[in-house]
Parts: sequence; C-alpha cells; structure tokens
Amino acid sequence: MLRVLAVDDEKPALEELLYLLRSDSRIRSAEGATDATEALRRIGRALDAGPDGDDGIDVVFLDIHMAGLTGLDVAKLLAGFARPPLIVFVTAHEGFAVQAFDLKAVDYVLKPVRRERLAEAVRRVRDLVVSARESRQPDPAGHAGRTPVPGIPPTVAQHAQGGSTAEQIPVELGGVTRFVPIDDIAYVEAQGDYARLHTEDGSHLVRIPLSTLEERWASRGFVRIHRSHLVALARIDELRLDAGATTVRVGSAELAVSRRHARQLRELLMRHARG
Repeated sequence: MLRVLAVDDEKPALEELLYLLRSDSRIRSAEGATDATEALRRIGRALDAGPDGDDGIDVVFLDIHMAGLTGLDVAKLLAGFARPPLIVFVTAHEGFAVQAFDLKAVDYVLKPVRRERLAEAVRRVRDLVVSARESRQPDPAGHAGRTPVPGIPPTVAQHAQGGSTAEQIPVELGGVTRFVPIDDIAYVEAQGDYARLHTEDGSHLVRIPLSTLEERWASRGFVRIHRSHLVALARIDELRLDAGATTVRVGSAELAVSRRHARQLRELLMRHARG
C-alpha cells in the first residue's frame, strides 16, 4: 500500500485531495502539507527513516502554483535526493506538462480533480512502486553495472541516469492523460500555440509551441522543414524535387519543405542514410 504526501497551499483544495486519496484502498496513509518548506522537511524525515519505514513517502502529489517555492522548484530539489519519492503534479494549469515530465513526473492531473482520474494516477504510482520493490531482488538481467536509484524501478532510473528508456509525452484525451512515446511520432504540425502530434494511430493536440518541441527534440532526430512542420528524419519515406519545390512524404502525408530548410534537410538525410 502507498504512503502519500499531498502538497497544496490552498487548504480547501488540499483537504479535497486528501479526502479522495484516503478513500482509495491502495493508499496506506495520506498526509498533507500547505507549503514547500513543510513538504521538504517531511520528505527529509521520511528519507532518514528509510524506504520501508512507517514514516516513508512513496509519492508526493504536488501543486505547481504555490507561494514561495513552486511545485516545479520542489521537484528540482527532490531530483538531487538519493532516494526521491515519485511525483504526481496536481494543477489547474495545462501549460507546465512538458516541464513536469522533464522532471520525471509520473503523472499530471488537472484540477478540478476527478475521482476516476486520480485513481488512474494512483494506479500508475502503485505499478512503479511494486516494480521498484521487486527490483531490489538480485538482477538476473545483468543491470549490475548501473547504480540503482532506490524507490524508482530500473526503467525509470535508467532514463534519469541517461539510459535508453523511451521518452513519452502526455496528451489529454477525454479528461484522461495518455502517454505517447516520442519514437511513435512521425511529424508535428503547428496550430497556433498548440502542436498536433501525428502518429500511425492518429493525431493528438498538445498545448506546446512547435519551437519548443524543435529545441527539445533535435537530439532525437526531429528537424524543422517548414514554419508549420517538424519531422522525424527516420520517418521520411521520400524526398521530392519538382519545379523548384521540395516536398517530403511521411507515410501518407506529403509535406512542403521551405527553401530556407531544404538544403539542411538534404544534408541531414544524407548523413542519416550513411548511419
């Protein structure tokens, strides 16, 4: 069963969250803190007690906008701890999702919190905690060369330490947060302050500017081909030159390449083809 700390500087919101958490049979204990300083003090005591102690904390449900240190500030501080608890952000603001998952958050729950949505977040946390406890056994798969991060299962820890675990981006579908692997995205289309992620299974709208994704995903093989499109190099099936116009075929989509980006794209494709 899970040991939870909920942090929110708005007391009514904190009390409602604690009520919902305590009514979940998977929660062993749920305590509250009304500011970041109190939360960090409690987490420090929990870490001193050890991962299996009665005062331990498996997960922190963390508001983002708080007086003084924000939830993002707290998450950055926790990242430096030897045995950090898992983090679920609970916020009324959609715009921090990318930052939240850069900080290895397990989930991102929007206010007002619905019982069903919170239950899904608890399920994600429980699965990770169970995996972490099992991973404390001798490792038959040969991961001994990596330094384990107590409280985090091997796949999550490897990602945090620079391993090859696939990154994901959260998308909201009907009030439920789903996670789309970045490797599944063929191209991204700008739609104002939003971006539409195109995969083989369909498309997903996220509130992230295309320029932000261009900067974050350059190292993952995504390249800007037009002011409106960002494309995964590995997903380009064909490059076409026709009467001075350049286009690429990505699956069933044909996308225009601006003159400004055409030369760079050709060079990148040649390098990619050489491996």
